[in-house]
Amino acid sequence: MFCNRRKIIMSAIKKFFQKRKLDVKFKRAGEGHKLTDDTKSAGGPSSRPQSVQASRSGLSEEAARAAEAALIRTSKTQNKSDPNSVTKARMRREMEEEKRAAEEAKKLADRYREEPKEVVKDAAPILSTILYTCPNIGPAILPKEEMNAYIHQFLLSQLGEEPEMASALMIQTLNKNKEKVKVCVETLSKYLDNLISNPGEEKFRRIRLSNKAFTERVRELEGTDEFLQAVGFKISSLPFEDGETDFYVIDEEVAKDSARLENIKEILLTAEPIKPQLDRNLKVYHPSPSASRFNIPDEFYNVSPAELKREQQARQEATEKLGMLRTKAMRERDERRELTKYRFVLIRVRFPDVLLEGTFKANEPFSCLVEFVRENLEHDWIPFHLSSAGGQKITDHSLTFAELGLAPAAVVNFTWDQQVMAEVNAQQGDKGSQASLKQEVMALIQNL
Repeated sequence: MFCNRRKIIMSAIKKFFQKRKLDVKFKRAGEGHKLTDDTKSAGGPSSRPQSVQASRSGLSEEAARAAEAALIRTSKTQNKSDPNSVTKARMRREMEEEKRAAEEAKKLADRYREEPKEVVKDAAPILSTILYTCPNIGPAILPKEEMNAYIHQFLLSQLGEEPEMASALMIQTLNKNKEKVKVCVETLSKYLDNLISNPGEEKFRRIRLSNKAFTERVRELEGTDEFLQAVGFKISSLPFEDGETDFYVIDEEVAKDSARLENIKEILLTAEPIKPQLDRNLKVYHPSPSASRFNIPDEFYNVSPAELKREQQARQEATEKLGMLRTKAMRERDERRELTKYRFVLIRVRFPDVLLEGTFKANEPFSCLVEFVRENLEHDWIPFHLSSAGGQKITDHSLTFAELGLAPAAVVNFTWDQQVMAEVNAQQGDKGSQASLKQEVMALIQNL
């Protein structure tokens, strides 16, 4: 029964993101029209700007929903000395803050969805910043911090429609300390277990906001207030000791719905963080003798280039003092240091007629580059090989870019499998040898 329920919850989480994708798709399509309306304009040249406008207006609707969601949420009491309930004025301020945050996230997303960035055509193009995407929630491509804000805004916008799911995802996504998240989820699960087993017990239907254990384990984390309210708890001021203080209180009738509480608990335990994905920042260039020239931004390094230079100089001096005698342990230590030196790598794949560029994490396996190349080929079923600049085929695709010595930047050569291509050419003539990148990828080509 437990396994069946988990499968159901996993399916619900999947549908949660599928619905988001559909929402984005329909927003891009623009408004509908009557059958009697003239539909020529829908397929004409002006339809693209309208769909883009519809896509951008989608975020403003989310902002509105986020503002509405703020009305149904009660702010956490930040000042412990204030025992009173949250006033309407504070709720209004909370709503305004949510709305401002939503508008800011919209501006960030719009800025990176607008016209293509100007390309500086020189011999060593610089990546201005590392970009991220999150296909599950929208089309935005943003720097890391701005993508995190975009994800935060998305979760806020979903509270009005699916508060249990959205708040559980908020707990997992918005709090970076995994150990604290684990303790929080365990504590919230215990609260739910107590309610399920003892719905009539008043002590289990109250949680004092100023309780030290509750504050440290639950209240300090993002999304917990939203989750408790999604369960059915409301903040009320009740007598405590010599005065009054705030409690989370759930109605007995709500607490008796054990099936619903079991479902919410399973959502809480099954939810996983929404993580930004590194955007490959695909670029296509005409062949150039400058293909192996790179100017790598500081963001590619785990330490600054200046620190790297000082470290290399110190190592060289130490080696000279030892008379070039290095033990095996010293060599292994240096090798490990090399592997952790870089965060990202920039790879250019040299085709006979074009250069394909992508950005990867230094600890990703080489198989990610193979997949990246294959998904951009016009004929992805034809086997191919990737080799180092020196001509050596890279056969172990499980090794990372750092382990292969391709960090922070490198050029690899692309070649079709000669035996298969010979058969293709025999059947199709020389046309087979022209198979390269997809047309929509080639449309991005520029000078290096």
